[in-house]
Amino acid sequence: MHGLINRALQGFLVDMHGAKIWAEVRSQANLPFDEFETMLSYDHGLTRDTFDAACAVLHRDPDSLLEDIGTYLVTYNNLEPLRRLLRFGGATFLDFLYSLDELADRGRLAMPDIEMPRLNLQQAEGLGSFRLRAEWELPGIAALLLGSLRAMADDYGALVFLSLDGAEKGAEYLRIDLLDAQFSAGRQFNLAQSGLI
Repeated sequence: MHGLINRALQGFLVDMHGAKIWAEVRSQANLPFDEFETMLSYDHGLTRDTFDAACAVLHRDPDSLLEDIGTYLVTYNNLEPLRRLLRFGGATFLDFLYSLDELADRGRLAMPDIEMPRLNLQQAEGLGSFRLRAEWELPGIAALLLGSLRAMADDYGALVFLSLDGAEKGAEYLRIDLLDAQFSAGRQFNLAQSGLI
């Protein structure tokens, strides 16, 4: 697993719960180091052990913890570049949803060796209803996406109902019902970052 993924888990634990919790998770996961290195690759088992330890230390259900991590990835100020990468998916939340199929390719443009989930958006029954198919090396990608997409809907000002929609044949599914694309003003987003031009 790319170190960036592990570093995001570590960042979430430190930023949201403190260094003592991270130390306890490290201890329970038997990590032989103090922190993950962003540019290294780690065995998937080490990532699973760290996540399982986080669930145990925080007394959290895996799906709810993954949902919180997904929200953190989009909303935490230090991770603004990820939010920007996602916002390049379109001017509206609907445009953004349609761009999800290309997210892995866009991610690899920035980091060629990163393992991104494979996403496929499918029209579901009903106007504004979709089913997102997600495949990734580790289980739980749908719950992680649930938190991220909920945060992105808020970012765009859209009113959306999201729910986990099962798993089959190695893929996980997320149900997306876009209730109002312009529910609120949303967060400001400019293509050019201030201070760069």
